Amino acid sequence: MTDDAEKTQTLEIDVMSDVVCPWCYIGKRKLDAACAEFPEIAFEIRWRAFQLDPTIPPEGMARHDYLARKFGAEKIASFHERIAAAGAEAGIPFAFDAITRSPNTLDAHRLIRWSHAKHKQHEVVERLFRLYFVEARDLGDRDVLVSVAEEFGLDGSLVRRLLDDGTDVGSVREEIATAARMGVSGVPFFIFGGRLAVSGAQSVHVLVEAIKRAVGETEVA
Repeated sequence: MTDDAEKTQTLEIDVMSDVVCPWCYIGKRKLDAACAEFPEIAFEIRWRAFQLDPTIPPEGMARHDYLARKFGAEKIASFHERIAAAGAEAGIPFAFDAITRSPNTLDAHRLIRWSHAKHKQHEVVERLFRLYFVEARDLGDRDVLVSVAEEFGLDGSLVRRLLDDGTDVGSVREEIATAARMGVSGVPFFIFGGRLAVSGAQSVHVLVEAIKRAVGETEVA
């Protein structure tokens, strides 16, 4: 493994994502695999807020009801089967049958935002994905979010107080609005080096090529 001191280049990657988006979880795993191909690069990955459905009430709603409303009850099984197959290739054992709630993810995005100060965004995002899709936990439950905060070195009592008092709600909503103004309508959405965009849970090969191109353009600039 290459030591940080041996890394000769830096590349910033912005990822617009929602923690209840299964394709975003798959996309993260593929991004991890792509980045592993470049031990000489120090990646600075910044997770940006996006909500698949901001109309979900703050308390969330029954997942089956939500999916039936969105896709039709008769399509839920096939929808899950297709994603589960893609997830298995990425090492993700999706537990769709165990998930009972579709949460509003605004609070989860606030936690992700705060974890940046501890340089733990990437780890927190992975943990939130796993909690929802593998362990079937409710990401709208502030007790769950506080436990994640504490797991990665944040002050749990402070995080709870910030969640309760509405800190950064406006900032997260503005970040979501910024994505919309950019024309982002689906996630994951990757921006390499501030200029090269890749949409969707693309193959590792596509992401590797994007990294190569972004690094090349950065060197020329």
